[in-house]
Amino acid sequence: MEYRQLGRTGLQVSPLCLGTMNFGPETTEEDSFAIMDRALDAGINFLDTANVYGRKLGEGVTESIIGRWLERHPGHRNRIVLATKVYGRMGEGPNDQRLSAYHIHKACEDSLRRLKTDRIDLYQMHHIDRRTPWEEVWQAMERLVQEGKVLYVGSSNFAGWHIAQANSVARERHFMGLVSEQSLYNLNARTVELEVIPACEAFGLGLIPWSPLAGGLLGGVLEKVQGGRRASEQMQKNIEKHRPQLEAYEAFCRDLGAAPADVALAWLLHQRAVTAPIIGPRTVEQLEQNLGALDLKLGEDALRRLDELWPGPGGQAPEAYAW
Repeated sequence: MEYRQLGRTGLQVSPLCLGTMNFGPETTEEDSFAIMDRALDAGINFLDTANVYGRKLGEGVTESIIGRWLERHPGHRNRIVLATKVYGRMGEGPNDQRLSAYHIHKACEDSLRRLKTDRIDLYQMHHIDRRTPWEEVWQAMERLVQEGKVLYVGSSNFAGWHIAQANSVARERHFMGLVSEQSLYNLNARTVELEVIPACEAFGLGLIPWSPLAGGLLGGVLEKVQGGRRASEQMQKNIEKHRPQLEAYEAFCRDLGAAPADVALAWLLHQRAVTAPIIGPRTVEQLEQNLGALDLKLGEDALRRLDELWPGPGGQAPEAYAW
């Protein structure tokens, strides 16, 4: 496994990040344990979760599963980089969500308890909070860092302007600020190339793409449907919308001799600013399939062809739309 630095930090993380959103709602606890065991054996040391994962308001189901896994294997804690998130609604009260200092403090304590750990390695703001001033957000985060409960702070679903604003205020406070951004990014969703990626590069953030397979669209969906597997109604609509592209894409992958999912992940690993795409396997078998992307190297011709099949916005702003 060739590890990568997370943004401008000295922290080394695996080039694939194990996403845990399915743990609980889709994957049983024992199967979740097996996936985490196999990921660690394969060299994946980067685990991502969120306090809202689990689909049960305020219960933190997924974090609790990870906590019980760590309790079962105490030695694993210092082998992983553990990331979770704060922002989402965790109760019925008016202060049970967003990024007030009040909620950040309570949410962090609750996540630490569920995860059965003394620290969160990467604490990510799950969304921008336009109601809370950055001075308040950073004061709360600084306190958690000073107490050793959080090591690094990241963002998720931020615009380029938010990254610039947040880190400019952090710099004024002599605080490290954001070190990573978790964004929607895949061959079919490339909007972040306009301003988010340039902002990440300018401020030294590692980019952690979520939904790297576009919800399965880039994972060989035509082959699966032809093989008798039914797609959801929404997926069927997406297939029809992108059918010509998908047919050409899956044919290109066959010519490469690579699985479509591997090609989609490998493409991300070739993009500037990307640290580690988030994979979200529901089974150990799916995890094994995702690992194949690490061995796939795409040449210039292949990258050019993928840009033709799935064109981006035309580069970064403003050149993408103005002279």
